Parts: sequence; structure tokens; C-alpha cells
Amino acid sequence: MTPRERLTPKEIQIAILVWEGLTNREIGRIIGTSEQVIKNHLRNTFDKLGVWSRLELAMYVASHGGKNWPEADGVPAPYPQAVGAD
Repeated sequence: MTPRERLTPKEIQIAILVWEGLTNREIGRIIGTSEQVIKNHLRNTFDKLGVWSRLELAMYVASHGGKNWPEADGVPAPYPQAVGAD
């Protein structure tokens, strides 16, 4: 199992939003949850991917296809393509 396959759809969504440069507060508004819940998801994501910071997470996502990261790994997108739709 690859590190990406260990992530939940929500963790993938949050990782892509971090890659896009959004803050925890902005991500929380988009997803409809609190900043603390976003922080919890990020901590889990960092552990699963073996990264230590938002910058490392963003670099990981960028090196694996950016917004198309799940599809680039042959996995369907875990959520509607709502990012940047407005």
C-alpha cells in the first residue's frame, strides 16, 4: 500500500487545498468544519505521508500531480471538483 492509499478522501481533499495555499480557517469554511478538525486531519496526513510541515505536504502533492494527484495515481477523485470552481 502506498502512502497515498492510506489517506482518507477528506485527507486528500485537505492536502490539495493546502497545496493550493489555503489556510486552515479557509479550508474549514470550504469543508464546513472547524480549524481544529483541519489540524487533526493534517497531523494524520503528515504521519501517513512522512512529512513534517505544510510546505513538505504541498511539495508532496505538487510532485504527485497537484490538483490531479488522485487521478495521477490512478485513483478517482474523492470529492467533487469544487476547488476553484467559484
